[in-house]
Amino acid sequence: MYYLALSKNNCGKLVGSTFFFFSPRQLRRCWRSIFAVVMLNNRDFLFLVAVSLSKEALEAYVVSANDVVHFKLVMTTDDIEDDDIAFQPEMSHQIFGEGESIFGYRDLQVKLYYGSCSLTPYLGMSYTEKIDLKKSDGLKADDVLKTVLEKLPSGVHTNIDEFVSILPKETAFRPFGELLHSFKIGRGGLSRTFELYSASVTTPGFLDYHARMQSFILWFIDAASYIDSDDEKWEYFVLHEKKVVDGVTCYPFAGYATVYRYYAYPTHIRPRISQMLVLPPFQKMGLGTELLQGIYNFYRDRSDVLDITVEDPSEVFTRLRDFVDARNCLKLASFSKENLHNGFSEDMWKEAQEKLKINKKQARRVYEILRLRATNTANASQYKAYRLEVKNRLNAPYQKQKNRH
Repeated sequence: MYYLALSKNNCGKLVGSTFFFFSPRQLRRCWRSIFAVVMLNNRDFLFLVAVSLSKEALEAYVVSANDVVHFKLVMTTDDIEDDDIAFQPEMSHQIFGEGESIFGYRDLQVKLYYGSCSLTPYLGMSYTEKIDLKKSDGLKADDVLKTVLEKLPSGVHTNIDEFVSILPKETAFRPFGELLHSFKIGRGGLSRTFELYSASVTTPGFLDYHARMQSFILWFIDAASYIDSDDEKWEYFVLHEKKVVDGVTCYPFAGYATVYRYYAYPTHIRPRISQMLVLPPFQKMGLGTELLQGIYNFYRDRSDVLDITVEDPSEVFTRLRDFVDARNCLKLASFSKENLHNGFSEDMWKEAQEKLKINKKQARRVYEILRLRATNTANASQYKAYRLEVKNRLNAPYQKQKNRH
């Protein structure tokens, strides 16, 4: 990690007490202006840089990438001018570094538009002023377009007129793969139709589409990385809205998930959900629940599937998974209210694994959720029994370790 301390001279007089965080990419651009380096610890360094601008003047050229990057899913030319459909990233450190900052511009706007169906991308930017190299002693403005383009697939438009010219083709797009499920969601008195598709590496034309889909994840999923889409063990689940625009049916992209088929001894597979994303314009509609349930439905009747797991789930995904699993387990006989009060049993996790492909650890977690739901917290004995059940589970690993010694 690097910190840039700005100085008006090379005597170490700092401009104020505020330090700027700069990425290695930004530091390289002002390397000749560095006159001292202080090692703060094993990984943090303080660079003293002589510049002629004041701290306040330089701060005007530093912006949060999360605030200035704007996404749009575009169907028509009117959408380009419609700021109401714009949405911003949840993070940008995987693009612009840990500080999530962009240096060198005033009133910067980074425009990342996608054809709403085909996901054909456009990248552009605007600003009112760019930092003057003569006044900044070599502190160059970030090359924003180059930095973002490095993370995007091929075929990005950087000319807005060229991008506009391909928009009429959006209505000709058709989803890739096999239709798994069609459903309606009511919101604000309106009913919207969505469809879930499955695709694989062998689906004609899909890999190029996937490259455009996954370009979203670096902005919305922490610790994300692009997958090796040539691996045939990857399976893809894609959500599209089905809507009519000017009398023509079209299929805007709403979200997707990737699943990897791991081997499970001796003759089974263990599908692992790797990435799952519903874009902001489609969030808080229940689409995440539908997407996860659709994945479950795809695998749960297959005899070769042992159970379904999740790779490093976020807190948000964990809540979603708990909700869907609890809702499904409520339909199992072993999870009846009477059985819940008798404690976690072998019948519970075996039925959950056999019918829902839920592993033992997750089955236990769901049991505790449903046990609390079935507990009258105003009943002291019932509530105490529940607390002791959870306490015993938490203490079990320590008790085993104690017994070994």
